[in-house]
Amino acid sequence: MIQPDFPQLEYTRHAIQVMSERKIPVEWVVRAIASPALRTPDPNDPRIERFFSRIQEQDNRVLRVAVNTYSAPWRVVSVFFDRKMRKKL
Repeated sequence: MIQPDFPQLEYTRHAIQVMSERKIPVEWVVRAIASPALRTPDPNDPRIERFFSRIQEQDNRVLRVAVNTYSAPWRVVSVFFDRKMRKKL
């Protein structure tokens, strides 16, 4: 497993719920945050950053992880496979 540059993560109830429903392991979320292919600010909330990473185990689909990087520890807000980013990364 990749050793992240951050000490730990916290997950909102929403993030935990969607990860469970979409069968997205914590390891993929940590991997996306630790070494994203792309990292961008959220256009609607300056406290949120979006981390994008291809997930090889899911046919290279692009995982988007929305994280509040202003909180300590960082708080994972939402997680999903972003179809729009598939051809952009």
